[in-house]
Amino acid sequence: MSRDYPLEKVRNFGIVAHVDAGKTTTSERILYYTGMSHKIGEVHEGDTVTDWMEQERERGITITAAAITCFWNPSYMGADTSFKHRFNIIDTPGHIDFTSEVKRSMRVLDGAVVVFDGVAGVEPQSETNWRYAEEAEVPRICYINKLDRTGASFEKSYASILDRLSTKAVRLQIPMGAEDRFEGVIDLLTMKAYKFEGEMGKEVRAYDIPDEYKADAEKYRHELVERIVEADDAVMNDYLEGKEIPLDTLKKTLRKGVIANQIFPVLTGSSLKNKGVQLVLDAVVDYLPSPLDLPPAKGINTDTGAQEERHASDAEPFAALVFKLQVDPFVGSLSFFRVYSGTFEAGQTAYNSANNKKERVGRIVRLQADKREDVKTVYAGEIAAFVGMKEVKIGQTVCDQEHPIALESIVFPEPVVSMRIEPKTKADQEKMGIALSRLSDEDPTFRVKSDPETGETIISGMGELHLEILVDRMKREFNVEASTGKPQVAYRETIQGTSDVEYKHIKQTGGRGQYGHVKIRVKPLEPVVEGGKIKNNVDREDHFEFVNNIKGGVIPQEYIPAIKKGLKEAMDRGVLAGFPVVDISVDLYDGSYHDVDSSEIAFKLAALNAFQDAMQKAKPVILEPIMKLEVVTPEKFMGDVTGMINAKRGSIEAMGERGQARVITAKVPLSELFGFTTQLRSLTEGRGVPNLEFSHYAVVPRNVQEEIVASRK
Repeated sequence: MSRDYPLEKVRNFGIVAHVDAGKTTTSERILYYTGMSHKIGEVHEGDTVTDWMEQERERGITITAAAITCFWNPSYMGADTSFKHRFNIIDTPGHIDFTSEVKRSMRVLDGAVVVFDGVAGVEPQSETNWRYAEEAEVPRICYINKLDRTGASFEKSYASILDRLSTKAVRLQIPMGAEDRFEGVIDLLTMKAYKFEGEMGKEVRAYDIPDEYKADAEKYRHELVERIVEADDAVMNDYLEGKEIPLDTLKKTLRKGVIANQIFPVLTGSSLKNKGVQLVLDAVVDYLPSPLDLPPAKGINTDTGAQEERHASDAEPFAALVFKLQVDPFVGSLSFFRVYSGTFEAGQTAYNSANNKKERVGRIVRLQADKREDVKTVYAGEIAAFVGMKEVKIGQTVCDQEHPIALESIVFPEPVVSMRIEPKTKADQEKMGIALSRLSDEDPTFRVKSDPETGETIISGMGELHLEILVDRMKREFNVEASTGKPQVAYRETIQGTSDVEYKHIKQTGGRGQYGHVKIRVKPLEPVVEGGKIKNNVDREDHFEFVNNIKGGVIPQEYIPAIKKGLKEAMDRGVLAGFPVVDISVDLYDGSYHDVDSSEIAFKLAALNAFQDAMQKAKPVILEPIMKLEVVTPEKFMGDVTGMINAKRGSIEAMGERGQARVITAKVPLSELFGFTTQLRSLTEGRGVPNLEFSHYAVVPRNVQEEIVASRK
């Protein structure tokens, strides 16, 4: 069977934005205009297609990234369907607590449409999403939405993109009017005015540019063309020689610039009022890359350890990255994957290069949000889901066993909030274990562990809302009733000094004794990079470095792994208040062994005790998560809000304006922010809006450390 759409006509792109910028409304318009839905769902009415979970519809926010397949014939091609393109769209969440969904989606996307609120411009989560897109080198188109709203300003929003995100952004369109006088857009390349007429703005009509906009259009077109020609030397020479550059050449050159991340075209409209969305889809076709436009996927051959590449071609060996797991009430577990090379048929056996396990895949489905369409074969460049795979995790590669490869995985941020959870009844106990295991498989920023001292189950996540939604899902999807404790901050421990410790573990019993003797130095962890590579004798993991400097066999090689294991176990519980230890380098430089009494367990215990002693002597401190807080508030409450932030050990970094409102940016310890939203609302008559995002870990002040230690005793 051959593919129904050639690779150059496939676009895998995401729709990303700050919460409330109109991202899901835009997705609903896309589904409507591409013929995938016959009625437009509205967020405020709770009947959208992409926000299909009950919690999403109740709260009016997107929680999971929904994958949708639809088809688009560029509006300027009229009825000629030979130009139809296949879109695989991922509608991602905007709320900071679900940021892992955005991050993992970026890993498998070829392009993104970044949606901005025409009143607010760039908001905190827009910056975070932009940063993720930069890291993943994803080409972007900007879409300034909500131009129909009171206070909307295309120019102010555009200026905020230049100021806070990138000076590579450039106007591709300008609006005709704003607020209740917003009537359409002007395309600066074609120099035509477009209006959206008929039922739901379905008919895109081109007009001559009205006189009042002509001067601006010509000025901004000149700017746009100057930016476009920079992407190609030959076109630049023609331009400098005063030649007229044909429209077709300008479009091709702009496409080249967008794919190289040299230009971010800015479009505008109002999704709610059905103006502008079709031209965004045309821009996706014209400027965002197909899988063929991007460099090949890189990975490691798991048999040989050599680096390999996979090109976007059906003829290459099959390789796909799993980027999302989801439990579906009707079909069971779904493993979403992006195919980088080759083809795969339902009924074949999939090989997981991470755990060397094979699984037969009976069904493959393509999604239109919560609806399923069975597919026989998936091809390079496509996004689909395996049904019923049991042994696969997010970030793992499924591939051809004859050509095993591990594609670059996905790195997730560490959770910052924890809470106790316990089942309400004996019957809930077993179900809770299954539910927590399933949910943590689905969401890598959600962790579950049991406290060895109290036996309690502790869940950790990216914020209060994150944990609240997961507990709610447990109740609805798994029928588990559970009680939760108060949210707790995920503190860490580290050291600020160095120490040198010797420890002998000697135990004489009736029979064989135990003997393990180690000498270690500990110091704060710093990057050890030489010529772009980590030094050879350094065994380095996240937040921990083990340096083996044993010479002349004073400790036999077979005991070294046990020593490392003892150190890692000691790092699970710090010496001040029992929090996990991070960012420490341990140098094992000497020791001794006994021919008869030495064993792995003896050396493991020697290392564990040595580490605890060393940490006590190396100025141990507690670290706390610091959040980046942004508060948008009416001017009259500025003094009260800044006072409240200062009282919470916050440091104010900037104050600015956004329309009529004022914006305060600060860094505040997470421990001071529980219940902050409620306090802010009562202080600002419900008009203050907070936005939180994890920033970094920092040492807690001495008095706070003493309180934390006392509370843990």
